[in-house]
Amino acid sequence: MFSVGDPHASQGDSELCGTAIECSLTGTFQFILHKKADLPGTPLAELNYPLLETQDDWVLHGFSYANYLSELGPNAQDDIYSNSSVDKALRDAYRKMRHFLMTTQHLDEDEAISLMTVAADFGITQVVDGNWGVHAILKKSMFPARGSN
Repeated sequence: MFSVGDPHASQGDSELCGTAIECSLTGTFQFILHKKADLPGTPLAELNYPLLETQDDWVLHGFSYANYLSELGPNAQDDIYSNSSVDKALRDAYRKMRHFLMTTQHLDEDEAISLMTVAADFGITQVVDGNWGVHAILKKSMFPARGSN
């Protein structure tokens, strides 16, 4: 269920249209998949959206529609262009990051929103296919490693 393609040698943030400096790609990928059934009792078990974790960051993606093909019906491919918006995508990314912080870091809602205001970076993920996307990035260093106590 993973595919890689459409590599770009250069492209600004947001993929505005179908053109960028195309190139070939050779890569090595490592995936660690944590299945929900293996996470009972952990804060991650409460997430109902994908979480991208790098060595330094947590990244959550928001979209105008989580699954626009099913949400917009038989004309979804056409209707997505008139129904999508950065506002919807930003709202989705914001809600996911707020929930992530409250669930995994045990912040209350005000603390999560305050932290996001000063430390989370939001950017345009893509608009090229009509289902506009926004990503939220938070440095893991915001939370020092916790001891076993």
